Amino acid sequence: MGMWADDAASAMLGMQAVEVAPGRARVSMLVRPDMVNGHDLCHGGVIASLADSAFALACNSHGPVTVAAGFSIDFLQPGRLGQVLHADAREVSRRGRSGIYDVTVRADDPETGEVIAEFRGRSRTLPERGSAGRG
Repeated sequence: MGMWADDAASAMLGMQAVEVAPGRARVSMLVRPDMVNGHDLCHGGVIASLADSAFALACNSHGPVTVAAGFSIDFLQPGRLGQVLHADAREVSRRGRSGIYDVTVRADDPETGEVIAEFRGRSRTLPERGSAGRG
């Protein structure tokens, strides 16, 4: 996917796109020493970035260019140095140009690992270039 290949921020954080399917995506990342905060825990912004990257892949999996309209995230447990975090994004609803996606971030095991955070993203598909329609 061209969008992922050009995503310098996700690459800088060492993220790997593990799976992408229509309306779904899984992205994984190792928590490195430069990702922890003053409490020696994974910085919340880094966790949000991981979830946001999975969200971006899932909402763009249908083809048209889609961007975030907003998101919220709830942190349930801290991520720790050396853990591999897995963000599993899934489409909840897609109507017209709007979509809702949920992302669960787990530590170590993508299926059964401890839930670190829950993220909800709202997407908006951009009009095609040259389209007469407006947002």
